[in-house]
Amino acid sequence: MNKSSILALSLLLLLSGCGYFEQARRDGAYFEDDGPPSDMGPDPSTISDAVPVIEPLSRTGNKPYTVFGVQYRPLKSADGYREKGTASWYGRKFHGRRTSSGEVYDMYAMTAAHKTLPLPTYVKVRNLETGAEIVVRVNDRGPFLGGRLIDLSYMAARKLGVVATGTGRVEVMTVTPRTASVPVQEIVVSGEQVDSVFLQAGSFRLRGNAEALRHQLADNGLAGITLTKTWVGDTLYYRVRVGPLSRGKAADQGLERIRAITGVEPRIVEVRH
Repeated sequence: MNKSSILALSLLLLLSGCGYFEQARRDGAYFEDDGPPSDMGPDPSTISDAVPVIEPLSRTGNKPYTVFGVQYRPLKSADGYREKGTASWYGRKFHGRRTSSGEVYDMYAMTAAHKTLPLPTYVKVRNLETGAEIVVRVNDRGPFLGGRLIDLSYMAARKLGVVATGTGRVEVMTVTPRTASVPVQEIVVSGEQVDSVFLQAGSFRLRGNAEALRHQLADNGLAGITLTKTWVGDTLYYRVRVGPLSRGKAADQGLERIRAITGVEPRIVEVRH
């Protein structure tokens, strides 16, 4: 085998190992040796959509790359992205493997693969036939066959209603973190004298989103970060807070730091004694 043949074979094996290489599909439903889990997995109604949170770009998966002779250049920004096309999905064959972002693929998570959107990016996917909508977190590259626009995780495809058909016409648009969309509830410990405050940077239904925000704050030098669990009615929220901080200059500086890092307005939670 000559040098060029060895190089081509090595590239093929590399792509197949990290989710780049796609085999021909029999009927469009999934890869020839892929498919849904044997037990169908959790009820989709119990799985929440991905909740957008500001995150740094992943360390891998955002540089130009070539697959099947086609070069792709990931976008620097996803702002304003909107496109219609065909969605497909991938399941058990890739479950537990590394995605292009370096994360482990979980077919029960609300994630997706896209050829050029920055990793990670949050997008809303709308089924053009049924009007159903989901929000997923793009953390992988693909799909590379059939002119498809986006590859959904198994669970995302179930929620969107395209598992049985294998593919579906969709519209994909980016969504960004919005302060109004973050469910929060201020907690005040009864009393008279306000000694200190906590700054609530975010409140989420998914622990992974809260962890991502906690790491983002820590990576930017903030200290005193806590992640707590709080039930509001029948819903469990994961809250990310910074503090306690003295009222006045320390709290004001903390507010400015969190705004600069996340782009959202933190909530002041008073602690009374």
